[in-house]
Amino acid sequence: MPKPPRTRAAALTVAALLPALIAGCARGPVPEGQVGPVQPGPVQGGLSGQKLAWENCPPPSEAEGGGTAPAPLPDGTRWQCATMKAPLNWNDPSGGTIDIALIRAKAGGAPSQRIGSLVFNFGGPGGSGVSSLPAFAPDYATLRTRYDLVSFDPRGVGRSAGVKCKTDQQLDRFFQQDATPTTAAEQRAFLNSVKQFNSGCEQHSGRLLPYLRTTDTARDMDLMRQLLGDRKLYYFGISYGTELGGVYAHLFPQHIGRAVFDAVVDPTQTPDQLSLGQARGFQLAFDNYARACVTQSTGCPVGRTVQDVQNRIAALLKELDRKPLPAAPSRQLTRTAATNGIVQALYSKNFWPYLTEGLELAYVGDGRLLMLLSDTLNGRNEDGRYSNLTAANVAINCADEKPRYTTAEVRAKLPQFRAVSPLFGDLLAWSLLSCANWPVQGAAYHPDVSAPGAPPILVVGNTGDPATPYEGARRMAMALGKGVGVQLTYKGQGHGAYNSKNACVQNTVNRYLLDGKVPPNGTVCS
Repeated sequence: MPKPPRTRAAALTVAALLPALIAGCARGPVPEGQVGPVQPGPVQGGLSGQKLAWENCPPPSEAEGGGTAPAPLPDGTRWQCATMKAPLNWNDPSGGTIDIALIRAKAGGAPSQRIGSLVFNFGGPGGSGVSSLPAFAPDYATLRTRYDLVSFDPRGVGRSAGVKCKTDQQLDRFFQQDATPTTAAEQRAFLNSVKQFNSGCEQHSGRLLPYLRTTDTARDMDLMRQLLGDRKLYYFGISYGTELGGVYAHLFPQHIGRAVFDAVVDPTQTPDQLSLGQARGFQLAFDNYARACVTQSTGCPVGRTVQDVQNRIAALLKELDRKPLPAAPSRQLTRTAATNGIVQALYSKNFWPYLTEGLELAYVGDGRLLMLLSDTLNGRNEDGRYSNLTAANVAINCADEKPRYTTAEVRAKLPQFRAVSPLFGDLLAWSLLSCANWPVQGAAYHPDVSAPGAPPILVVGNTGDPATPYEGARRMAMALGKGVGVQLTYKGQGHGAYNSKNACVQNTVNRYLLDGKVPPNGTVCS
């Protein structure tokens, strides 16, 4: 950050809440100086012997985004929350524990038909499952007929020892900076800002940072499976959640039950390759948006042709680099904020009208809507408070990713990024500096998801996905191994497939999760 998080699509969770934000629903504050206590060990009796004490859920914490306690489901089922203790360091379980926050809605069907718990991870890394699951629950009503719906805040996120790096005021300044620097002075300033952010993470959350790898969270999930009383893990991973699911399958192939990976992260690529893929993906999504706009019978208010729309936006961004627009008291719409706002709107076809309106307003000097879109991407509330999405996103990515890029390396890669995306290439190339000066060494160049011996896993790719390009689904299916990865293709737009409400996708996934019917590999929905 600041960027469309090279998060393997962190914006999925917050994107789903955008309409509520635009309608005026505030999300809540970030905690000051709280990173989640590490409790002394050892834990008497063993962690696998602990009992989950389920109670009615409180309002989401400040780090989770705030707001009110989740309302009961239409059938009256109340959301229940619990806390699980996990080792801070899985290699030394006696060295202390952290709390992992969980949420569930119990299955609504006949008890004799219940399969178990279906565990969700909605992406990021950095998204709070505790605050997201109630928002998404209507999409999974059919699955709740036979499953308890369960999610959690992964370690480093929300109430699960949430990472803290900067205050809200400091984050405002951080996101106002120029994240597409052109001059040597701007590049030094940008790198210095990233290093200051990362130093803040070390200052406030240093003890946690070595233990926020996806492999650690996968081990947390296996403990969770045991405490939920399930012999197998039934799992629905979206975006970064597919990487988490793949790592779990690699570590515990014998414990996988039915699993769906939707909006798939490519497990074969290094961070710079993933960022280049996102640049290409967001450019494709933008071209699709522009094409849809200019073919409207009423005409497109932001351009006459696809190239005209792109040219006008490029001109706007260039002007914003010179002279930002007023967007809110004490805040301005910079080039970076505007680009982030455009990126946010490309996560879902449903947000395209917001993009058109935001661009129309910006062209006449009003930057408020594009700024709101940018704030949503960054986890900022209307009242100026941030969730810990950004901090957790950076901390988990930097714990996972071995490469550490330099300014010179980014400059060398800029032509390639600009070639695939004139609009987003610069922003995503410079985002490669996110782990500069990070105090903890990254784990690997890319995750190992090979899972010999695991049962079939349904891997769902969307051909129009901007944040996790379609090719990643094929590569994930292959990397899982022969007979494990089963690919389902959706010819659509936006990030993810199941949440598009396409009947073919949902029916195929539901039959697999509810009845164990594995579709033929290569099935296509449109």
